[in-house]
Amino acid sequence: MFEYFTGPKYVWNLGVCATLNNGGLIDEVDRACRPAREARDVDSGSKLFVRSWKAVADQLADQAHASEAAGHLRTAGQEWYRSGLYVCQAERMLSNADPDRRAFYQQALDAFAKVFEIADPAVSRVEVPFEGTSLPAYFSNASVNGEPVPCVIMWNGLDSTKEHMYTSGWPQEMRQRGISVLMIDNPGSGEALRFGDLKARIGTEAWATAQVDYLESRPDVDSGRIGLVGWSLGGYYVPRAAAFEKRIKLIAVWGANHNWGEVQKKRLQREGENPVPHYWEHVKWVFGYDDLDEFISYAEGIHLNGVVDQITCPFLIAHGANDRQISVDYAHQSYDQAVHSPKRELRIFTPDEGAAEHVGLDHMPHINSFIADWVQDTIAELGNW
Repeated sequence: MFEYFTGPKYVWNLGVCATLNNGGLIDEVDRACRPAREARDVDSGSKLFVRSWKAVADQLADQAHASEAAGHLRTAGQEWYRSGLYVCQAERMLSNADPDRRAFYQQALDAFAKVFEIADPAVSRVEVPFEGTSLPAYFSNASVNGEPVPCVIMWNGLDSTKEHMYTSGWPQEMRQRGISVLMIDNPGSGEALRFGDLKARIGTEAWATAQVDYLESRPDVDSGRIGLVGWSLGGYYVPRAAAFEKRIKLIAVWGANHNWGEVQKKRLQREGENPVPHYWEHVKWVFGYDDLDEFISYAEGIHLNGVVDQITCPFLIAHGANDRQISVDYAHQSYDQAVHSPKRELRIFTPDEGAAEHVGLDHMPHINSFIADWVQDTIAELGNW
């Protein structure tokens, strides 16, 4: 993996790789990172890191306004995109207690609203009804003239958002293949957490049921060809949901997460890398706990033992051999236990080819293409099992 920073700054290096793989420009990323080079670690340096990234994002937003005023909408769309990309990568470095965090996240929402308005009108913001409220989402529409087409629901993990999903480029790949994508902030992530205070839970099938219900209400979605994909902690969320919501016809994950509760106990012993600074503060926020011991006790139930053997749809696990956050051993555990999946596949990405780090962020286009091809092929095969 390309490592811009030296020292204990894995989280920042992973963010840099993701940004460069998702459309960031190397000069802008260098200018965003340079002021934080001398920081001691990611916790103490997070404010400095965010401030320097925000400066570049703000400069791009000013340029986008000027381009719009001049009628240069293509240029403006590109500038809004990179501004939003830099904000959403930097925002995840802030403590949830930071008073500026919500406003900073809103800056990303505003930037991508401009992208959809002037550069990518096939994507729209939607709200999915859920337990008396709604879950914010982006819908990438591959339908032509309103005809029903397959759709894949896309879930994030512990610290990512629907904006990260959009900037990954994967929904655009699927749209080119005639498949729509619903990118959604589930409880515990994105807007659902920041503005709705909705917390993550063990039973993710409730999220899936609400989202399939929503998609079945859309005439431009083929309700018989709905899939579900996810990354990072989505490697737990997605298989759990598919085990109990049988309207989901296929699943795929960027990174298995067979026993996340066990991973938390290992992190208490400082084993493995953390995905964000201020880690324990973050996970308590996501799951709604004030006490760490109470959270660890709850997290013991976040595993897939006795769950993945109930999956009865095709199941792809893509995992990096050098994943420093979630051991590749968990990928083998999920694969070995998914005995009732009619088409199960385990794909391990190696350092020689790239995409060997967590969810393939070191070479995301490579892993994205593999998963996109698998989903396309599997949708075409539906009905053969």
